[in-house]
Amino acid sequence: MSHTISTEDFVEIVDASIALELHASEIYFLFYKQFPMDANFWWALVEEEKNHAALIRSGKEYFEPVKKFPERLLSSNIDELHQINRKLLRFIAQYNEGVVPTREMAFNGALAIEKSAGEIHFQRFMEDTTAMSNIEQVFYRLNSDDLEHVKRIQAYMREHDIPVDETVHLF
Repeated sequence: MSHTISTEDFVEIVDASIALELHASEIYFLFYKQFPMDANFWWALVEEEKNHAALIRSGKEYFEPVKKFPERLLSSNIDELHQINRKLLRFIAQYNEGVVPTREMAFNGALAIEKSAGEIHFQRFMEDTTAMSNIEQVFYRLNSDDLEHVKRIQAYMREHDIPVDETVHLF
């Protein structure tokens, strides 16, 4: 890994990226329980977000000590990652207090989550297979089945007549 960021910042970015994936997974799990007609769809996203978190965590544990973690996998904007995580936690807290979105809001909110900085950065890494290092290729192969959440959510919405509304945000 070329150290364009400090080790402290790197650790903070990795931890915030892991948190983002786990928060997204937790929200999708809430939707899984709330919308039984879409349970299989939400469950797949729950598992994929957990897999993203595990992939980043194992990269931190195994590749960072030898300075081989693929920086391209993560967003380098610490402030934006923290901001998104705070918003996701706020949504989870509100949900647990009884502020539950409609089905349409849940899907559009999921689109907003997947378009957030950390998630979109992860997706771009997975889409850009040019000039991947050997370690990046390992990450790619491990996670290739989780590509394109935005497109999958949009396709599911089209198939089930759920209107896309870009102005809806869960957070």
